[in-house]
Amino acid sequence: MTDTETLARMDRLVSAETNPKLPTLRPADAATLIIIDRKGRNPKVLMGRRHEGLKFMPGKFVFPGGRIEAGDRSMTVTGALHPRTEQALMARVTRPSTQRSRALALAAIRETFEETGLLLGTKDYGGPESVPTGTAWTTFQERGIFPDLEALHFIGRAVTPPKRVRRFDTRFFAVDRAAIAEEIEGIVGPEAELVELAWVTISQAKALDLPPITTVILDELEARIAAGFSHQLPVPFYYQQRGRFVRELL
Repeated sequence: MTDTETLARMDRLVSAETNPKLPTLRPADAATLIIIDRKGRNPKVLMGRRHEGLKFMPGKFVFPGGRIEAGDRSMTVTGALHPRTEQALMARVTRPSTQRSRALALAAIRETFEETGLLLGTKDYGGPESVPTGTAWTTFQERGIFPDLEALHFIGRAVTPPKRVRRFDTRFFAVDRAAIAEEIEGIVGPEAELVELAWVTISQAKALDLPPITTVILDELEARIAAGFSHQLPVPFYYQQRGRFVRELL
């Protein structure tokens, strides 16, 4: 599918979901993490199905993610974001900073743990000596795991269109399955935010009940893997301008 066809499809899908009576909210910074298993001939991604009782995207299959929290700005890490990743994260934002970029990456890792029980990072150095109190980062400390920013790839960004109940400026990160240091059971279940997890090929993922932008990001991921999955590849940025979607490269 060409870029023009993709944008036209997004325009149609978004128009059907827009409520003109809603106020235009300022999008909140958010981050999502795509975990990829590239061992086989057909790469697989981890997707979770949201609880049907949730008000936001009930029953949809999604990648784990959410908003930045205060502790994400001060959590200790090992490794640094790739320079090209950091450059793309600071493009087209108000008051860009390395701290904000770092917090976005950490939010993706933390939210992935909170929603799936997967702790991403390394045990090579033992656990961090101190972590933000009262946060999910305490589990990383207890399990002797440092989140590793060097392992993350920045593969896309998208801003929720106006006239929605919630709006996010979402950064999509990707990481290899080998970055999973440990898994805690019992996080996913019938009464949790995610009721099930599934490792599926990209083509299988596209057949699931997905938010429109997730389908587009899967297309971008597939193209990125085919192109070598390098940090140096440009990062697509989707947003609305004058009522139409635009795809810009960061």
